[in-house]
Amino acid sequence: MTTFDERQKGFEKKFAHDQELKFKAEARRNNLIGAWAAEKLGLTGDAVAEYQKEVRRADLEEKGDDDVIRKLRADFEAKGISVSDEEIQQQMVEMLAQAINQIEGSAS
Repeated sequence: MTTFDERQKGFEKKFAHDQELKFKAEARRNNLIGAWAAEKLGLTGDAVAEYQKEVRRADLEEKGDDDVIRKLRADFEAKGISVSDEEIQQQMVEMLAQAINQIEGSAS
């Protein structure tokens, strides 16, 4: 195997690893944002865990975060809770950072 082949395999492994970490971080972020939204919606107990599943499923509908934002906005509007898209986006950014920290902390 040539040095070039070894480097290519190394890059492929790193890319696959980075994609896996991104998926894990986004899934964890969705759990966190689901818990945050569930609290605002007044959900408790098993309803919180079920709502977190719904948020994770919503994220699989299309690429990007818009599907999660739309779900949360619709759920807040249905309950008459005023939360702006900017607040949802800010929470998602903060929750992603928290999720990454959790993943990095558990990897140590």
